[in-house]
Amino acid sequence: MTKSGITTKIKDFKIRFAEPEDTKQILEFIKELAEYERLLHEVVADEEVLKESLFARRTAEVIIGEYEGKPVSFALFFHNFSTFLGRPGIYIEDLYVKPQMRGKGIGKIMLSFLGKLARERNCGRLEWWCLDWNLPSINFYKRVGAKPMEEWTVYRVSEKSLDELAASFD
Repeated sequence: MTKSGITTKIKDFKIRFAEPEDTKQILEFIKELAEYERLLHEVVADEEVLKESLFARRTAEVIIGEYEGKPVSFALFFHNFSTFLGRPGIYIEDLYVKPQMRGKGIGKIMLSFLGKLARERNCGRLEWWCLDWNLPSINFYKRVGAKPMEEWTVYRVSEKSLDELAASFD
């Protein structure tokens, strides 16, 4: 992939891996997605934290979709691991397309790119979460062959509970 990105089936739409100078744009995408998901109040990330996590520590990767040279979508993802498969997977933390660009196939191209990347990296799975009320996304995901993992429940420990759990080790 060149710095200008990979051309796609959509005229004037390219995908490229994010670079440190994209940090401000990434944070804007995160906030737009959080607002759509009614979770903007939970965003505490800032440019400094993102730059450290994404580009210094490389804990996750980001691809940016550009239409006519302007950023219109992004996906933030990282590797997980399946002990059952004995192989890594890719977990998509965020996939977002600006509202005015939806319905043009950009989301499918972004997801297809991540699927191709997963295969190139010998991953066994491509996974993500979706809010129960987000029917447009749920329907889109089902159309591309995704299956909900209804027999699994997500658990989370954070904030005070995480502090207490960590302290209980000492």
